[in-house]
Amino acid sequence: MLTVESQRVAEQARRLYEAKYRPVLEQSHWGAYVCIEPESGEYFLGKTLDDAVNQALDAHPQRLTHTLRVGHAAALRLGAMLR
Repeated sequence: MLTVESQRVAEQARRLYEAKYRPVLEQSHWGAYVCIEPESGEYFLGKTLDDAVNQALDAHPQRLTHTLRVGHAAALRLGAMLR
């Protein structure tokens, strides 16, 4: 379960993505991961989730961030195959 603070950060990051970053990033970075630090408004792109998150941690080690996948509804897809 997410803390209230984590939920707030995720909501702020999603708003920033929709308002500022989606139009730009979806044209040239489809499928990349974007980690958003909503307090500064900075975002960090990576080919993998780890790349984006590590860049954000390097820049803002004490702040919470939220990661999205450019052009997708969710950052990760979890599933299983039945045999």
